[in-house]
Amino acid sequence: MPSSAGPSIDTITEGGRVTQVGEGQDADESAPPVMTFGAPTAGEILAERYELVEHINNDSAGRLVWRGVDVVLRRPVAVVLRYPGGDSATEMLQAAVAASRVIHPNLVGVYDAIDEGERAYVVREWVDGQSLRETVTEGPLDPARSTAIGAAVASALAAVHATGMVHGNVHPGTVMISDDGRVVLADARTDGDDSQESDVRAVGGVLYFALTGHWPHTEAPLRGATAGHGRAAIPDAVRDANGVLAAPRQVRAGVPAYLDDLTMDLLDAEIAPPSSDVLAAELARLDVPADEHFLDNTGPLRFAAETGEEPSPLAAAGGRKVAVGIAGLLAVALVGLLIGISVLGGGDDKDSQTNPVAAPTSSAPPGDAAEPAAVGPIKISKAQIIDPEGDRTEVKDADKVFDGDENEGWETQTYRRAANFGNLKKGMGIWIDLGAERNVKSVQVVLSAQGASAQIFSGTRAYPSTRAGDAQLVADYLKRPVGPAFEEHDGTTMTFPGFNAEQKYRYLLFWITELPESDGGYKLGVQEIKVQGS
Repeated sequence: MPSSAGPSIDTITEGGRVTQVGEGQDADESAPPVMTFGAPTAGEILAERYELVEHINNDSAGRLVWRGVDVVLRRPVAVVLRYPGGDSATEMLQAAVAASRVIHPNLVGVYDAIDEGERAYVVREWVDGQSLRETVTEGPLDPARSTAIGAAVASALAAVHATGMVHGNVHPGTVMISDDGRVVLADARTDGDDSQESDVRAVGGVLYFALTGHWPHTEAPLRGATAGHGRAAIPDAVRDANGVLAAPRQVRAGVPAYLDDLTMDLLDAEIAPPSSDVLAAELARLDVPADEHFLDNTGPLRFAAETGEEPSPLAAAGGRKVAVGIAGLLAVALVGLLIGISVLGGGDDKDSQTNPVAAPTSSAPPGDAAEPAAVGPIKISKAQIIDPEGDRTEVKDADKVFDGDENEGWETQTYRRAANFGNLKKGMGIWIDLGAERNVKSVQVVLSAQGASAQIFSGTRAYPSTRAGDAQLVADYLKRPVGPAFEEHDGTTMTFPGFNAEQKYRYLLFWITELPESDGGYKLGVQEIKVQGS
């Protein structure tokens, strides 16, 4: 396809600074040499679709990073090329394919992964902006911004971990900040040494780096294919004479105690870290305007244990360290309030004598302040298939979508002619009942194939499982969408995180509008629906 078709790439990406992989604009001197035989050139079109426009940099593994454009969809892309392809590119391609199945606003989108033998390349979302590593070269970030970045990274990892995968490459070079403020995690690169726990500990490393400008190498080792190359050039954390890591508050002033404690607990090998979804929920709770942090009435950061269990080590440590500081701050605030009331009311001596300021009271017994509930799996109480325009032959097997077995599920019939149920129906869905009103964090739906279009909706009541009841339910629920829809989704897992934290939910509808191709027709299976919340 001619490269002159449509708007130019300069128009599409005007004004962008970029770090697409690894270490920034220039590779570190310790990066391995780049193989240049058959090297790409500007203007070359890969796979008859992706035009190479400008060589941006080489990452620390020696891979070539190019700015390009998808000449079919006319959108900017990043193209990461490796020479040679074949077996040596297997890890890169497998990581890209796995990442493409997870769609999340804080993950870089992966569009394509191609092996041509002599070379292999991954095509992914182009991000105008810079890496966290480059951002911090101008100086450590303030606590509020550091918290927001940590929350975004933890949220991205929660989506990855919900699929059973590991990212394996979380560090300041793969945390990217776009020009519009969006934080995204790029460059998944797992190997046999990686685990979900190491991903979570790396969030502690990201927080430490954002607050201090240093990376705690020993506590959060750099993993993946480029470990030991350019990434190790990130300055190590400050340590005492015994090699003990200095806390962020010892490195710089102005770091709140709760954030200091959280960061150090995540890096402490003696303390079991929380799951990524619990960490994401806690950091999101703390991601508020800076002037609201210190009098937050929800109390110090805790990782709540399940009912009947001992508090987690992180909960106990965080609570002990933060409680004294919070109590002191509240005492200062209370004294100031009493002084202010006294001054404002001092004009009438008689009233001040006969109506002294009453001592503050509490409607709750001491020690009964509610702690934020931990985020975890929510059990689905009931499910039913919603088919307002069908003959009711497809409304069985609803219980298979929440039985814990992804190998079995519910599936549609095979439809002919068109993806929208053969032009016979506006859609079909699965209604779920959580048994009681709950705070929902996300819904994850595991599908049998790529290419489906679907969305989540909420409702306030149940309807009879009849054709008329289904029609009433759809008319009611479609008025209340939860987040955006997935259109022709290029993965087999859909994660819907757009729930209102101030609202409780009981009834939800997963509504399917288009089916993927299957055996000469169109068909979809829903293997499992998982709900996270409290």
